[in-house]
Amino acid sequence: MSKHLAIFDLDGTLLNTIADLATATNQALEACGFPTHPISAYPMFVGNGINKLFERALPAEARTEENVMRIRAQFLPYYDEHNADLSMPYPGIPQLLEHLQATGVQLAVASNKYQRATEKLIRHYFPSIRFAAIFGQREGIPVKPHPQVVEDILALVPVHKDEVIYIGDSGVDMQTALNAGVGSIGVTWGFRPKEELLQYSPTHLVNSAEEISYILKQ
Repeated sequence: MSKHLAIFDLDGTLLNTIADLATATNQALEACGFPTHPISAYPMFVGNGINKLFERALPAEARTEENVMRIRAQFLPYYDEHNADLSMPYPGIPQLLEHLQATGVQLAVASNKYQRATEKLIRHYFPSIRFAAIFGQREGIPVKPHPQVVEDILALVPVHKDEVIYIGDSGVDMQTALNAGVGSIGVTWGFRPKEELLQYSPTHLVNSAEEISYILKQ
């Protein structure tokens, strides 16, 4: 059955945001007197929301809620201003979204990035795309892999779950699709290794944006 709704993760799927996330976290760590990390360390820190990012970035003995909140207070104003400095769409993604929109596939975003930054980045990088829903991490709503974000999107886009595909780059994303009872596409160009995706039995695994277009025609 052809897919009428494609739900995309953001970081590591639509956009390569790792350099901006790393830079913002490092400046917050430094401001609070903690050691920083190379950008190459950050792909394994992200994926579960920014508080979990800060916890992972802190030294093991310093991973307290108080320190996470200190880092967060430093991170947010900096990242709000600089989150589009170095980030960029992955190859073929703008063209994929334009094509899907032109062929009548409804599009949505489900991210664990906080809502304000999720909306800003989507509007900045994909201004011509009419997303049916753009959901990031919202107060009082459980983060992925809890399926709540998918259910909230389906409340706005009432299609059958057979007509939905969820697209992401991490085990968290593949778990989200499983928990929501929808099909999944794991992308190999993101922040997590292919082996992590395979642990959660994605419906499809792709190496390029063009492959997503082909799958959604089926």
